[in-house]
Amino acid sequence: MMRDLREVSLVEILLVEDSPGDVRLTIEAMKEAKVSNRLNVVGDGVEALEYLRRQGKYANAARPDVVLLDLNLPRKDGRKVLAEMKEDADLKVIPVVVLTTSHAEEDVLKAYEHHANCYITKPVDFQQFLYVVQSIEDFWLSVVRLPPKP
Repeated sequence: MMRDLREVSLVEILLVEDSPGDVRLTIEAMKEAKVSNRLNVVGDGVEALEYLRRQGKYANAARPDVVLLDLNLPRKDGRKVLAEMKEDADLKVIPVVVLTTSHAEEDVLKAYEHHANCYITKPVDFQQFLYVVQSIEDFWLSVVRLPPKP
């Protein structure tokens, strides 16, 4: 049975981002866009996979409804995180929105080859970033039906 996130009070979002400035910008844009969510943030690819697999300090972490993934991360790059997620039977159904500064065609192609659900280049202007976050909310958190959590 699929679930409609509009019927859920809080959407679980995992933001995988190493830039404190981009984390703050995302938080502010979500507040401004009035996205009803619980935003969890990890700062590198190793932590992202530990969170998703509920390992170590993330043993009680909530399973995210959607992952916002930067590509350029320390310890384990976002491309590898995406590939590992989509190869894992328990994680591959979680939608991944690549949200990165990279405009490189190779990054776009590789993200889709590894089954990213969409690829968005981060705008630098706050109003444009707000528009992007609102668009993510409108589509991924209001329109799309996601599979149930296990």
